[in-house]
Amino acid sequence: MLYDTALADRIRLYLADIPNLEFEEKKMFRGLTFMVNDKMCVCVSGENLMCRFDPKIQEELANKIGYQPMIMKGKEYKGYCYILPEGIISKKDFEYFVDKCVNFNKIAKSSKK
Repeated sequence: MLYDTALADRIRLYLADIPNLEFEEKKMFRGLTFMVNDKMCVCVSGENLMCRFDPKIQEELANKIGYQPMIMKGKEYKGYCYILPEGIISKKDFEYFVDKCVNFNKIAKSSKK
């Protein structure tokens, strides 16, 4: 699947400006994933931003423009969502979602290898 390279560039530039943050890019989830501390942080999936965040703030995020729950095999995955392009048009909104992902990454558990 193709992914929005302009959105990937926005994420790349934003993460690069965060002091002491190292990240790596991996093609996965039918898009491009940005790994921080060897953990999935945020992804570009098609034209959408795919977020990994603290499940405790699911309701807060669900009220934002562009929010779509992540549903796989009929099950909603708590702590993951898609943000449609209309939800990240402004710099402020884009940074809001990416910051939620980066902040959760600090306490998130690594996936089993």
